[in-house]
Amino acid sequence: MVSPQLERTARETGERPRLDYDLVRDPGNGVAKKFGLVFTLPENLRQVYRGFGIDLEKANGDASWTLPMPARYVLDRAGVIRAADVDPDYTRRTEPADTVAALRSLGG
Repeated sequence: MVSPQLERTARETGERPRLDYDLVRDPGNGVAKKFGLVFTLPENLRQVYRGFGIDLEKANGDASWTLPMPARYVLDRAGVIRAADVDPDYTRRTEPADTVAALRSLGG
C-alpha cells in the first residue's frame, strides 16, 4: 500500500486484524502524481473534512490538500503492469478475489 499519510491511522491499526503488508510513504503524493492519480480538494470540501476532524495538512505533512485516487496495479517481475484498476469514487474498490486472480495469472 502506498499512502501520503505520515503515520498509520487508528482505523488501520486498531479496528482491523493486522495485515501482512508494508505501507510505503509517498510524501506530497509524488508517486501518485507520476501516475496521474492526484486531485486537490476544493475549499468547500476542505471545510467538510475539517468538520469531521480530518486535517490533511497534519496527516500528510504538507499544505497541498491533495489526495490520491484509489488504484491497484499488478506488475510482473519485469515491472510490466499486467492489471490495473483506478476509480475516482473511493467507495468502489477492486474485489480482492480479482487481485488474487491477477497475481495467480502471473505464475511462478
